[in-house]
Amino acid sequence: MKNKIIITAFAVVLGLFQATKSDAQTARSGIRGGFNASNLYIDDISDRNPRYGFNIGLFTQVPLIKGALYLQPEIAYSTKGTTARYNILNTFQGETTFKLDYAEVPLLLTYKIGNVIDIQAGAYAGYLVNASSKSKADNGSSSEVLLDKENYKSFDYGLAAGLNLYLGKLMVGTRYNHGLQKIANTNSAQTFLGDSKNSVGQVYVGFTF
Repeated sequence: MKNKIIITAFAVVLGLFQATKSDAQTARSGIRGGFNASNLYIDDISDRNPRYGFNIGLFTQVPLIKGALYLQPEIAYSTKGTTARYNILNTFQGETTFKLDYAEVPLLLTYKIGNVIDIQAGAYAGYLVNASSKSKADNGSSSEVLLDKENYKSFDYGLAAGLNLYLGKLMVGTRYNHGLQKIANTNSAQTFLGDSKNSVGQVYVGFTF
């Protein structure tokens, strides 16, 4: 069932690529990729460091009000997570890194300022592809935290907003994704993560065609 959902999403977006060819002066299709800085907001832990990773995706634009307002569906892959420090009874200290990788389908309303700037806002849905966790104590020892993919919610969703700048066929953009789904799926995961949700900032470059 999950594979059918992903395949259907790919088919819809590829079909929309074809539908926008006749409006190529303002509606764009392309590929993008870049840098992620992600975090998880974990209860009772204030010392967190971002997980640095990457994002890559395909996008197209469907006109709603030609020359002004467009719908932009995407297919993307994005890394998320965080590194959080722990201190147990001022005796056991170290940090735990949580790594979560998602296949995502963002859907954004895009307002065009001329043919150079796009202002975007919308939502995304994601499917967890891979997950791992690892702890490292300050004394140098390390161990795997027994949290695998089954300990996290399979689906994530949230809000997204961003800005794109076009220089001919070259695109430069930035985006912020704010998760609304609690990612822990089991009691074990909740012990480490509580009610944590995903949060990620993105900077990327792309090419349109």
